[in-house]
Amino acid sequence: MCNLGSVNLAAHLKDGGLDAEKLRATVRTAMRMLDNVIDINFYAVSKARNSNLRHRPVGLGIMGFQDCLHALRVPYASREAVEFADRSMEAVAYHAYWASTELAEERGRYSSFQGSLWDRGILPQDTLELLREERGGSVEVDASSALDWAALRSRIRVHGMRNSNCLAIAPTATIANIVGVSASIEPTYQNLYVKSNLSGEFTIANQQLVADLKRLGIWDEVMIADLKYFDGSLSRIDRVPPEIRNLYATAFEVDPSWLVEAAARRQKWIDQAQSLNLYLAGASGRKLDEIYKLAWLRGLKTTYYLRTMGATHAEKSTVRAGSLNAVPAEGDCGEPRPELCPIDDPTCEVCQ
Repeated sequence: MCNLGSVNLAAHLKDGGLDAEKLRATVRTAMRMLDNVIDINFYAVSKARNSNLRHRPVGLGIMGFQDCLHALRVPYASREAVEFADRSMEAVAYHAYWASTELAEERGRYSSFQGSLWDRGILPQDTLELLREERGGSVEVDASSALDWAALRSRIRVHGMRNSNCLAIAPTATIANIVGVSASIEPTYQNLYVKSNLSGEFTIANQQLVADLKRLGIWDEVMIADLKYFDGSLSRIDRVPPEIRNLYATAFEVDPSWLVEAAARRQKWIDQAQSLNLYLAGASGRKLDEIYKLAWLRGLKTTYYLRTMGATHAEKSTVRAGSLNAVPAEGDCGEPRPELCPIDDPTCEVCQ
């Protein structure tokens, strides 16, 4: 079992970066609350109760990552975004693990601590080297750090850990909607869309984008109609400046390799895993092969859903320029699909 919670990262920005002290206080409080849940929870199954009380695992994650990038004016598809993913997750991890040592000092270690990776002085970032040794290489990820991990290692040696696991990034689809931020570590799915649940249907607009378009003086009825027509994408709305289109690129417009690169930087700090969705507008065997090999090379533990575009889109009959999008008879490169598989052609994607 795992008891989950997520920090709204967007609420911890200050002066163009993370508010380190506020983030430390939030994570410290969150870890205490999650540890309390283990004791006060109702367990319908005795095995679940015994496991939870023995190992005391919790899973603290983040949400609002894309909102942070918007506020910092950093496109998701950029080295700056990858670096922010690294440093922000390092800070969350450092404070979470430190908080667990404080809880251990106050309340005692979890009962199966002896012999664990924590007890043996192995932190999550150390497991990359273990993976590299197991593979005989083939792990390529930036291993830099910015915080005093030596001090944390010393605390763990003295006080141990209260929780066998501390970090996990959950999807946060519903709670992010409630809070009003982007889900988890996801890029923006669409800048304008309709969300349906048991309470009805709600039109959701990217408020930061709306504010930018208002500032530029181009938020009007025509812009709203264009956003509806292009499914919340700015890529084909010419009067939107290129830097704005780049900043607010949606999930299917961001090359999935950037999602993997950012996730790889986070993964080295996380003792569990991430719900990492991948988005492919034009899925192909070659592209899938490339992206999953990159994830393996970067040492990711897992990926989550693979999301692709629908084969067809409904005609937007309320827009005069609407036209039905049909499935083309040609391949992705515009060439006719082969009738037979050329098994001696390494570029053929038919069998992949």
